Amino acid sequence: MATNPLQFIQQTRAEIAKVVWPTRREVTLTTIMVFLLAAVAAIFFSLVDLGIRSGLQGVLNVFGS
Repeated sequence: MATNPLQFIQQTRAEIAKVVWPTRREVTLTTIMVFLLAAVAAIFFSLVDLGIRSGLQGVLNVFGS
């Protein structure tokens, strides 16, 4: 059953009215958390990379020519 355009617009507006939009504070805190966790992940993976690189260089120095 097809809905006419006027009903579609009315239903769309009714659904949009149900949306709970975040406050400015919630958006700010969420943004800060995203940047903080991205920085923590970058530091973690840099340290893991450094550890793997150092371990591999140590193995290559022992068993290399």
